Amino acid sequence: MQEGMDKLELQLKEEVGNVQDLDELNNIRIRYLGKKGEITLLIRNMSKLSAEERPVFGKKLNELKASAETMLKLRKKELSSKLSTKRWEKERVDVTLPGKPFNLGRRHPITLVLQEIEDIFIYMGFIIAEGPEVELDYYNFEALNMPRHHPARDMQDSFYINSKMLLRTHTSPMEVRVMEAQAPELPVRIISPGKVYRRDDDVTHSPMFHQIEGLAVDKGITFADLKGTLLFFIKEMFGKDRDIRLRPSYFPFVEPGAEVDISCISCDGKGCRVCGGTGWLEILGAGMSHPRVLEVSGYDPEKVTGFAFGMGVERIAMLKYGIDDIRLFYTNDLRLLRNY
Repeated sequence: MQEGMDKLELQLKEEVGNVQDLDELNNIRIRYLGKKGEITLLIRNMSKLSAEERPVFGKKLNELKASAETMLKLRKKELSSKLSTKRWEKERVDVTLPGKPFNLGRRHPITLVLQEIEDIFIYMGFIIAEGPEVELDYYNFEALNMPRHHPARDMQDSFYINSKMLLRTHTSPMEVRVMEAQAPELPVRIISPGKVYRRDDDVTHSPMFHQIEGLAVDKGITFADLKGTLLFFIKEMFGKDRDIRLRPSYFPFVEPGAEVDISCISCDGKGCRVCGGTGWLEILGAGMSHPRVLEVSGYDPEKVTGFAFGMGVERIAMLKYGIDDIRLFYTNDLRLLRNY
């Protein structure tokens, strides 16, 4: 029996030394130390020995078992270490390699133009006033001199949520909201940028677009102040060579009202395909604040006057960057966006 144990120990030592896989090492452990393993069976068969032989062979078997467990444990540690080293060598990062370049994002052309417009008017003393995109019918229409069933509402085909609430069709409601909150203090001088919504969709119109409304209210404001403000803005935005003209037009919340044109950017006012041969490009609407709007908002139209204007940011961007389709702003085409 002693000879068999010595032979078994040598065999185990050889197998453990040659194994290169953790799964195979586990198979060896089961083969020798499992419930039906060779060393386990020897321990169970000790009952067949005489009383004199049991202590001697019991000690030998315990030493064999302890030796087997130690060999298996050490070999498992060695194989695990080698496996970790191989994995690290495969996955490690070479810090001496040059870094991989990544693309930086860019500001959208609408954002660029919006920020430029804001900077120009802030320089002139205007402050920014923002309001809700879901607006009450009262502020969107009624307080701006467009009562229910007024035909002027047909100019702005709207998205209604219910009979008293809609997605705002312009940022003009902020005129009334700001004046209500500030009345009777003077001066009022704001621009209100933001998204607006109308049921339009073609190469020059979008169901959602950006607009900036401007308002100035004080004692003694005249139409000349309006023209001077807009002329300064146009020259700052499009260059010192640009000029403007004002054509009579109707807007319910101003009186008198005007369409504002700028001299054509492509031909400097000489006439070309872009401007239809007229030399002028329509850019925004403006006018003197209607007395009824001032009165509804808490100001006495006999004592103060004001002017208002509204412009589409996309329209300004299209003229500034020579873009002929408003839908290009919303298609996420990187060929367009990378230009700015």
